Amino acid sequence: MKHMDSNGQYSRIENSTKIKGEVISEGDLRIDGVLEGTLKTAGKVIIGKEGVLIGGVTCQNADVEGHIKGNVFVEQTLSLKAPSKVEGEVITDKLIVEAGATFNATCTMDIASKDVKTLNTVDEKHAKKA
Repeated sequence: MKHMDSNGQYSRIENSTKIKGEVISEGDLRIDGVLEGTLKTAGKVIIGKEGVLIGGVTCQNADVEGHIKGNVFVEQTLSLKAPSKVEGEVITDKLIVEAGATFNATCTMDIASKDVKTLNTVDEKHAKKA
């Protein structure tokens, strides 16, 4: 992870923690608990197997094993590992989907054509199964 804080660690939302609201970070973040709201980081986001993000995420790279329901903007690479589940709208440069991952989302792989500001809410009527 490239954007660790000064002590060589990344920020973490533990599995016993639930946060509601907006999280903004310059560093990497791992979610093993629940985040309901938006997450914006210049670093990498890791969603562990028990991690849940309901809302929106904007980041440089993301590795997902848990659940995301919302809009996802990943500037470089979004990696979905088993048993991840992603629902919503996804905009990324590169998408890696491992066998066993569930991807029920619209996906745009041309990040230059989208405005990050449009990724604030989930529009469930437009969700598609892939």
